[in-house]
Amino acid sequence: MWFKMSFFEGSARVPLMIAGPGIAAGSHRAPVSNLDIAPTLADLAGISMAGIMPWTDGESLVPVIRGGERLSPVLMEYAAEGSYAPLVGIREGKWKYVRCALDPDQLFDLDADPRELRNLAADPDHAEVLERFRVRAEARWDLARFDAEVRESQARRWVVYEALRNGAYYPWDYQPLQKASERYMRNHMNLDNLEESKRYPRGE
Repeated sequence: MWFKMSFFEGSARVPLMIAGPGIAAGSHRAPVSNLDIAPTLADLAGISMAGIMPWTDGESLVPVIRGGERLSPVLMEYAAEGSYAPLVGIREGKWKYVRCALDPDQLFDLDADPRELRNLAADPDHAEVLERFRVRAEARWDLARFDAEVRESQARRWVVYEALRNGAYYPWDYQPLQKASERYMRNHMNLDNLEESKRYPRGE
């Protein structure tokens, strides 16, 4: 079954567009991460990357913009709406590896199988590739600890939830002129109505 809350290409591969002085028009197919945005903007603004990189796992995409390649893997995490346990993944070259404590591992060859219909994790011919990604994932993520931290955060917020609903209720610490929690695609409305109103062209 295909879910929006997943790392399938239809959900995870969202276009990133950057424009500005000195940036030539072009299209780059290499996968990147949302975490790359801050270091990229800092790099374009001439801010020292030495002060940026300690607090982000992203990397500047300026080399990609100038015709180079992003060589490091794209790391993915999801632990929000619709998930029962943290979901993590690694996208590198033609491979995509997905791991979740509640589900079997997934391994896709996106060159041979761009629609991700064949999970190679159980294929003996790809056991070496699977093990390589599994070792890297285990070194990167402690899924039990990840899960515990998410549930602890949820429990803390439930403690103050009723208090926050007294008076003017805003669920986010920073509140711009519009309700931040109800902008874009959020979970404050029926999913059918949400998808119909946000799809282009419109559902009708």
